[in-house]
Amino acid sequence: MKYSIKDIFNIPVKESLCVEGRPQSDNPFIPEVDSDYVFRKEILSDVLSWYMMGANDGLYLTGPTGSGKSSIVLQTAARLNIPVMVVTGHSRLETPELVGHHVIVNNSMEYVYGPLAMAMKEGHWFLLDEIDLLDPATAAGLNGIVEGRPLTIPEKGGEVIKPAPGFRFIATANTAGSGDRSGLYQGTLRQNGAFLDRFWMVEVDYPDEVQERQILAKAMPSLADTVREALVSYANEIRKLFIKGEIEVTFSTRTLVRWAKLVYLFRPASAEGKNPIIHALDRALGYRAEPESREALHELAQRVFGG
Repeated sequence: MKYSIKDIFNIPVKESLCVEGRPQSDNPFIPEVDSDYVFRKEILSDVLSWYMMGANDGLYLTGPTGSGKSSIVLQTAARLNIPVMVVTGHSRLETPELVGHHVIVNNSMEYVYGPLAMAMKEGHWFLLDEIDLLDPATAAGLNGIVEGRPLTIPEKGGEVIKPAPGFRFIATANTAGSGDRSGLYQGTLRQNGAFLDRFWMVEVDYPDEVQERQILAKAMPSLADTVREALVSYANEIRKLFIKGEIEVTFSTRTLVRWAKLVYLFRPASAEGKNPIIHALDRALGYRAEPESREALHELAQRVFGG
């Protein structure tokens, strides 16, 4: 089923471009559409190009926390009516959790398929978040699946699952798989080079100021334009301090949206002599910072917002 890219993603395109999707369905694994979501044309273009090329490469989205790596996948799938099986990686994740294992049902042993096997059987997308937290040996065991080869399950009599049409393997991570030099993402591990070689790599950074203003306008239309613009400008100043190493916390787009919502929620705090913007700032980000950094956050906020 063909969908107009311009119509379903609400982005300007020069031609009447279409992408293959699926009919509407009540499948519970189809993500819900977020009508306030703002697609970034350059990243959406990468995702759709990868999708239309087929299943011989996985998709690896890398970028800082809260930059929108998972959401671009889920919202793209939502518009195309594609079910997505989502698993969050961790250091103790093992293959049986993904593929399946035996369980006791009515006093007898039955094999239960895991999310990866189900995605392959049904032709769903499989999204493995935080893949750089996996043990590299576990990740490397997925090499064949990433490039579209069948899955063999010895525990189920050697059953072979061939990827159904539409199956795709997607990974997200804060690092590009080569380890973390920033010290921000504790627990991430350097991944096997042969495993990484099977992915189409896409970098997902934070949106630019114009895009973040659009995001806030959709998420919090009740806030004044001037307030939303000031919040975005402040967040970008904090990011600059973070890059210089002057503070240890920074604004993700997720945190920025949370801050905007809290600013609106805490409007009554002004009656108690509190600045609702700074009051909300602590709850969105400030309390995660060291005392010196929190003081720096407050000083900049007072210069920008007053009080």
